[in-house]
Amino acid sequence: MTIYDPTKIPGDVYDTHTHLNDDALYHDVAAYVGRAHEFRVMEMNVVGYDPQGNQRAIQIAHDFADQGIRAIIGFQPEDTDKFDAAAEKLLRQQLNDPTVIGVGETGLDWHWKNFDRDQQIAAFEKHLDLAAEFDLPVTIHMRDSFDDVYRILQERSVKKFEMHSFAGTVDQAEKLVALGGYISFSGMATFKNTSEIHEAAKSVPLDRILVETDAPYLAPVPKRGQTNEPAWTKFVVDGLAKLLEIDRNQLAKITRENAYRVWPKN
Repeated sequence: MTIYDPTKIPGDVYDTHTHLNDDALYHDVAAYVGRAHEFRVMEMNVVGYDPQGNQRAIQIAHDFADQGIRAIIGFQPEDTDKFDAAAEKLLRQQLNDPTVIGVGETGLDWHWKNFDRDQQIAAFEKHLDLAAEFDLPVTIHMRDSFDDVYRILQERSVKKFEMHSFAGTVDQAEKLVALGGYISFSGMATFKNTSEIHEAAKSVPLDRILVETDAPYLAPVPKRGQTNEPAWTKFVVDGLAKLLEIDRNQLAKITRENAYRVWPKN
């Protein structure tokens, strides 16, 4: 009697953007990493966003280096008020850490109106300069700010970047891919009411697609509304594969190999 069918084993997945350093998950990182592995999410990038988030990301990457975790550090748009000279000096030091594989998250967010646009732009440009100096890829946060993000990326001629949790249009995705970008889809791609994201996903070449959770945010269907976690990257792959009409394990392999091109393994 056959009790083992290797064709039914889920393919390994790479969560390119998660926040195990967030208070919602940081209290029990080991448990979340263990559950991720049970769901065959075997690698992940823990992404920083402010001084504490960056330090925690590096700490987690050191503590779990043998379990497929690495760090990306930077200042997200809403925390650029903390990106002063001292913070930049510390960030430079941290970028030399061997567990750090990228700069971010950084970018522009025009959704919220009570933030200094000039400050965000200056911080974004500085992060891009640091990425060029350290020869690292950039993880970009873009919300209601495509025109400015696109213009700055053109001006800086960024070599390698990930558009994190993409929620833009087909035209925007195509323009970013033409600049050399990789487009990462989160749980939003599994929502029924995000047709614009669905169309964008269909337009992105398979060799430029990445997957992520952005945990603890944006939990995918069938976990929508709950606190997200890296394990649930599995459901992002499942939903995206159904949308793209591609074998689920094939997409897991494609997105994992794409991640290796953005963040080469040591």
